[in-house]
Amino acid sequence: MQAVMEQKKKSDAMDATSREGKYLTFVLCGEEYGIEILKVREIIGIMNITPVPQTPGYMKGVINLRGKVIPVVDLRLKFGFQETDHTKETCIIVVEVKNKLTGVLVDTVSEVLDVSSEDLEPAPHLGEGINTEIFLGMAKIRNKVKILLDIDKVVGTEEIGMVENLTSVS
Repeated sequence: MQAVMEQKKKSDAMDATSREGKYLTFVLCGEEYGIEILKVREIIGIMNITPVPQTPGYMKGVINLRGKVIPVVDLRLKFGFQETDHTKETCIIVVEVKNKLTGVLVDTVSEVLDVSSEDLEPAPHLGEGINTEIFLGMAKIRNKVKILLDIDKVVGTEEIGMVENLTSVS
């Protein structure tokens, strides 16, 4: 039993080391989240989003960004939070997932944080039926917890399929 516990500690330490680095933090419903800075292509202010029929409610539509059609996912709705009116701080973070650009709508962008392995803890078990695979872990910075998201899993296969359908030319 002791050997199993020590192996788990080593595995968790290796995970923490592989997840340390720079994260762009943003706010949703008053809570701070972070995504790996290497996944971020740009941050833009809110702009006209063209709705697309027959997409899930969290898929707000598409934008034309310098001639490229990019789908936009509202993270509030994706996470089951209540929709809110856009403010001057609302912005779209353009991320690259599986070589496809997708915009994620957030309340506001905070800062870029350098997260070390000492700041990281694995995501807690939140009960049956709750998908914790979207979390890279929890960062404890300045007496606050920031939830680090695996954007590849947040904007998952379903969204990637929609992105390919929305941006392909017939």
